[in-house]
Amino acid sequence: MDEATEDAAIQQAILQLLGERRGSICPSEAARLVDPVGWRQRMDAVRATAARMAAEGTIRWTQRGEPQSPDAVRGPVRFERAP
Repeated sequence: MDEATEDAAIQQAILQLLGERRGSICPSEAARLVDPVGWRQRMDAVRATAARMAAEGTIRWTQRGEPQSPDAVRGPVRFERAP
């Protein structure tokens, strides 16, 4: 899968998961939807795509329920729809 195709698949997965529920999603859920077997290898790409989506205002990153900047956050995060 080339980078553009992977980015599009990840964006679609994130939006699909967020459309299916009211709350937030774990980045690994999107990675698993794109690649159920090799999802761990997709995590960096998921975070990169989600950072782009956050910069565009499509989603936001949260940690412990508080909005976070993708550039500053370390550790576990969740994604939710931007307000």
